[in-house]
Amino acid sequence: MTELNRESVEQALGEWIEPALGMDLISAEAVTDIRVDGDAVAIDLNLGFPAERYQETLRSTLEAAVREATGAQSVTVSVAWSVGVRQVQASLKPMDNVSNIIAVASAKGGVGKSTCAANLALALADEGARVGILDADIYGPSQPRMMGVAGQKPDSPEGKTMFPLQNHGVQIMSIGFLIEEDSPMVWRGPMVTQALTQLLNDTRWDALDYLIIDLPPGTGDIQLTLSQKVPVAGAVVVTTPQDIATLDARKGVRMFEKVKVPVLGILENMSLHICSNCGHEEALFGTGGGQQLAADEGVAMLGALPLEIGIREQSDQGAPTVTAAPASAAAERFREAARRTAALLSRQDPAGASRFPNIVVDDD
Repeated sequence: MTELNRESVEQALGEWIEPALGMDLISAEAVTDIRVDGDAVAIDLNLGFPAERYQETLRSTLEAAVREATGAQSVTVSVAWSVGVRQVQASLKPMDNVSNIIAVASAKGGVGKSTCAANLALALADEGARVGILDADIYGPSQPRMMGVAGQKPDSPEGKTMFPLQNHGVQIMSIGFLIEEDSPMVWRGPMVTQALTQLLNDTRWDALDYLIIDLPPGTGDIQLTLSQKVPVAGAVVVTTPQDIATLDARKGVRMFEKVKVPVLGILENMSLHICSNCGHEEALFGTGGGQQLAADEGVAMLGALPLEIGIREQSDQGAPTVTAAPASAAAERFREAARRTAALLSRQDPAGASRFPNIVVDDD
């Protein structure tokens, strides 16, 4: 049996991979203290991503792993978390009242990007974070209906700025609040990009840890404005498994790379259909497309989400899956994807970190 001391505990922690981070907690600098008293061990963690709901699972799993690895009779893990401000594009700086902006994009329409964006926002809020969602799809805003606030108008006390609407614990802003739901937006590109920047900057966001921006499909004016004028900490690219969708999603990944926005990962939607009557599983859109795309582009696979009628019905009714069916398997998949997104973002450089490489002078 290995002697129980701080070194043996550190070794055990170094061999256990935290699923959301994809690395051990020592390397992630998430371990703030280790105390060994006889055959009892106490470990303090401070995660860089929200874990209000997740912490009990993490605590019990890690306590069991350390007991098995070290032989300790008692292991107590304390879990805290805090969301830091991450680096954005070189020419920009983070917003004062928004710590991190995450863009959710798809180069192809019809892959369920808005549904994914809404559920990611709700899952992060469910973990205790302060979250907002900005509907940047000027031509086809869908977040007002999905988030259950369709037909409502934001307050504008002085006629210049607006308070976001709130529902399900999330702050919400959309061009859809300012027009009738069935009115088309017949605007040229410059008007659209100006609307995006105004919606972002003229909204009185209340101290957000994360602002999810639901982008329109494509790689055009809105995306270019986002890269030039909006301080984005990371991006999520949504695709379905089929070849046509992943081909376009690849363009989305490379677009963000060109504008120096880190791609946090790929989220594969509609990966598997499960018949609600007989339980038969069928991959209607193929298999492995998102995983292959992630591997080819060197980014993370954030999760694979099912094709279920309930997800569509819940979004149409204004209460997305994470809120409407929190105990469902689909909701848990959204929560896992959200945790992984936030965890990978926490591994990015903090805001204000040096962008210059280390210079080493070798005497040889």
